[in-house]
Amino acid sequence: MATSSRVLSLNGKGLKLNTRADIEPWLAAVDPTVIEEIHFGGNTLGVEASQALGEFLEKATVLKIADFADIFTGRLISEIPQALSAICDALKDKTSLVELDLSDNAFGGRSVDPIVPFLTENRSFQVLKLNNNGLGPAGGVVLANALLKSAELSKAEGKKSNLRTVICGRNRLENGSAPAWADAFAAHGTLVDVRMPQNGIRMDGITALARGLAKCPNLEHVDLQDNTFTQAGEIAGLKAWADTVPSWPELRTLNLSDCFLSSDGEVPILLSALSQGTNAKLHTLQLQNNNLEAQTFQLLAKSISTTLLSVMSLDLQDNDQEEDDEHLETIALSMKQRGGKLYAYAEDLEEEEEAEEEVAVEAEAEADQETEVKAPTEADKDADDLADLFSKVEIKS
Repeated sequence: MATSSRVLSLNGKGLKLNTRADIEPWLAAVDPTVIEEIHFGGNTLGVEASQALGEFLEKATVLKIADFADIFTGRLISEIPQALSAICDALKDKTSLVELDLSDNAFGGRSVDPIVPFLTENRSFQVLKLNNNGLGPAGGVVLANALLKSAELSKAEGKKSNLRTVICGRNRLENGSAPAWADAFAAHGTLVDVRMPQNGIRMDGITALARGLAKCPNLEHVDLQDNTFTQAGEIAGLKAWADTVPSWPELRTLNLSDCFLSSDGEVPILLSALSQGTNAKLHTLQLQNNNLEAQTFQLLAKSISTTLLSVMSLDLQDNDQEEDDEHLETIALSMKQRGGKLYAYAEDLEEEEEAEEEVAVEAEAEADQETEVKAPTEADKDADDLADLFSKVEIKS
């Protein structure tokens, strides 16, 4: 067990903790009143074990990180609600809590209700990670409405929301839950990091999300990879986001790869908006696989050296580029001159990975040289013995 006085980690041990007796040996020697982080990922917890863990958590007074990703592998869907309730209910009153991670637990839309009291009542936590939970639209609505209720309660008490990060990817949220998430984001208004990749959200849902996120002026990281911004030539989603991106002056990372930004090579209005330079701190722009063509590359070639001066990483892989596109060459040169990088072809990424691997190997070799202690050989020992013998030789005249 990886522990310190402040961290309890069983991460990746592959334990099957069914009963109270199974889990108590791992908790018995730990003082819950000093634990700041708890990591249980990569194990599987039954109802009784979760209840015992909940009792342990109830005694925690300074807990900051609660990492319960991937803790229900192999469990029946009937077990999960009770186990979740035991854990989440124990965290409701933890004012010290900063982060809750329940990713990679396939509880689906049928088992989200036990999370609702925590999301509504604990208004101290800042980071919520719900990645790959199989929520579906219905489950997404339940959780988004819980977050909305939390924001409304804080407002009624004259308090500002503490919520800063929501990571909810690979959950099939689709259009059905997007308006609820938009309402929750707008009500909080404090988000700096929103990541919702691979959710099957189409244009109407994307448009709704733009409306909600426009109320979050401090956004720094937005990831909507692998959702759909256009539909059969309609561009309402693009227009909504073009209107919204100027609302984010702190934006540093924008991932819109695989989002159907262009259907027939036309310049997406969203990229025209970005090229105006209102996001002066933008560092990373990911636009992979969006049917972009030469006109868009021309726009970016001009912007990268005028209005997008902070961009240091630009990903344009898997678009409709020619191998010797002059605009891409201009972008690559401009970015190289300021220490940045354009990823336009697969080999660009391969070259960087190879370079990073070489650096890592060299660093490891240097570290080995510095720390290596050479074991004495038999020849070394013989030489030492001979030296000792000579030191004892007395020459008399």
